[in-house]
Amino acid sequence: MTAADALPGQPRDAVVSGPATARAVNVLAPNASAMTLDGTNTWLVSEPDSELAVVIDPGPLDEGHLRQVIRTAEETGRRVALTLLTHGHPDHAAGAARFAELTGTKVRALDPALRLGDEGLAAGDVIRVGGLEMIVVPTPGHTADSLCFLLPADRAVLTGDTILGRGTTMVAHPDGRLGDYLDSLRRLRSLTVDDGVDTVLPGHGPVLEDAQGAIEFYLAHRASRLAQVESAVEAGHRTVTDVVAHVYADVDRSLWPAAELSVRAQLNYLGEHGLIS
Repeated sequence: MTAADALPGQPRDAVVSGPATARAVNVLAPNASAMTLDGTNTWLVSEPDSELAVVIDPGPLDEGHLRQVIRTAEETGRRVALTLLTHGHPDHAAGAARFAELTGTKVRALDPALRLGDEGLAAGDVIRVGGLEMIVVPTPGHTADSLCFLLPADRAVLTGDTILGRGTTMVAHPDGRLGDYLDSLRRLRSLTVDDGVDTVLPGHGPVLEDAQGAIEFYLAHRASRLAQVESAVEAGHRTVTDVVAHVYADVDRSLWPAAELSVRAQLNYLGEHGLIS
């Protein structure tokens, strides 16, 4: 679920492919849409002097894209040694099994159904490949299995769909839960304070160079939408469809089905906290 607003620290026309930090390169999947923005960002991450690389979110099952990711690694003298998933949505993960075949790598994810190999991912795990270190940060909310990856050496965090490079994301109810999502945003905000993270490498859209500003924008946006949904219910808009039409009137109608998922999550949150009956 996206909105038209640009996020802090990100021009609307920013380039989304190519090197983003000293260790992260984006290979953009050709699956642009209203939901995926410019397409899925497949991240190729490695130490500058290493021959090994980690790929995060191979993307959709698109043979040309998967092979392009491998070529991009090879052009810089690297071999893909491991595949990671931020979550299981098809635009991020559908190509993972085929990519594992092409590269001979394991696939690690939070959801056991997505793994290829014996190892999963858990909070605080440190991924070490060729001198590279990344830390697993659990960020449920968009989906129950959503993860982010902290890249301390670049003061960056790879966020999947938890934070996008443009607009806002949906909470995919019932798998995603708003309370979890708000907690995850606060967890990411703590990384900007405690770990000096200043760059967001998102699953869709351009890189954000003001991580804290983006997270504050997301938290404020969620608070605003939540207040709007509460007011809509108090005004007599009781069905999800009515609430979407009232609250999301400023959003393109092609995104209303996604908005319905977020509204269901908002209504569930308000009901759990006794704010609506």
